[in-house]
Amino acid sequence: MLPKERVIAALEHRRPDRTPVGEIGVDYPITERALGRSTLYRAKWKEYQAWWQGRRAEIVESYKRDIVDLARVFEWDFVPAPLAPPANAPREIPEFLDEHRWRLPDGSEWVFSPDSEGHALCTKYPSMTTAEIPAPAPIDESRLEVAEHVVKELGGTHFILGRPDEDGTFPYDNTVGLEEFLARIMTDPEFVRRAIELHTDATVIEQNALLDVGCDAVLPGSDYCDTRGPMMSPRHFRELILPALTRLCVEAHARGGYMVKHTDGNTWRILPMMVEAGIDGWHGIQPSIGMDLGLLRETYGDRLCFFGGVDCATLVAGAPENAAREARYAIERAGLDGGLVLVSSNTLMVGVRYDNYLAMLAAARDAASMDRAAK
Repeated sequence: MLPKERVIAALEHRRPDRTPVGEIGVDYPITERALGRSTLYRAKWKEYQAWWQGRRAEIVESYKRDIVDLARVFEWDFVPAPLAPPANAPREIPEFLDEHRWRLPDGSEWVFSPDSEGHALCTKYPSMTTAEIPAPAPIDESRLEVAEHVVKELGGTHFILGRPDEDGTFPYDNTVGLEEFLARIMTDPEFVRRAIELHTDATVIEQNALLDVGCDAVLPGSDYCDTRGPMMSPRHFRELILPALTRLCVEAHARGGYMVKHTDGNTWRILPMMVEAGIDGWHGIQPSIGMDLGLLRETYGDRLCFFGGVDCATLVAGAPENAAREARYAIERAGLDGGLVLVSSNTLMVGVRYDNYLAMLAAARDAASMDRAAK
């Protein structure tokens, strides 16, 4: 099978020749170790500085080159295709409050931790009324440069997973922040409904553009849950979020694409509604908090393809044999007859041990060899 055929078989619950593999994102330490060169792809502080310095073309070229080369080095079956930063928008120059804390012209304040090297976090959001929620604009064509390149290089053989920036189904990060957005579900539901409506419009624009340049699927990325469960009541999920998620699925399917929804956390209470919305796959599965792939497969295996298998905590703090064991468990319990794409529970974030990731990939290949031998 071609890599693309492998992923489609898994999504359609047909048995592939082996469990497909891939990642939705790789932070710079793994990329630099794998490729033996510096990168700006998900390079955190280096990438932020390059953007502020006006080196957009360098960032985009690094994304294009390094995503394609990672897919070849790791023999991925699916490949991420993120949107590029816009070439034709004014660049926001930060006002630095200290070395790793800054304020943008809209009044938002951001902080980066050089110790954890996670994504920069917004610590202060600008105030926003319902009337101030921006209407979506047509996509800047320069934002499709990375996706177009990935499709050109690999689209004939590999499954290309487009990554819109927007996920209008739960747009707290594009409006007033998580705590305030959740509070407004109770205190200002009209704001929440309008924010979801307009940001879902924006998401549709982005995902349609990605599908139109040749991506096979899209992956909106807002998290609905934490380790305890949904961050809103199931009733509010059904009333506010389910219609928007359903719309994203309908729009993707109308263009012949698949919908793979990312959300971390304990999703048991809302997963039936996510399936009802029409998602084809779910990414963000965390076995360590009770999202057991065997039980998930028993419950939803005929309706949902799982993008998961090895917990990021294992890839960061475990040993290679732990990563291989989790990969084998996922394949044996959820992947032998399709319905599984083996990935980490999130991304290959800073802190992931290179040897652990190689052990995870090797376990997938070993499982395929043993399966063929058994036949």
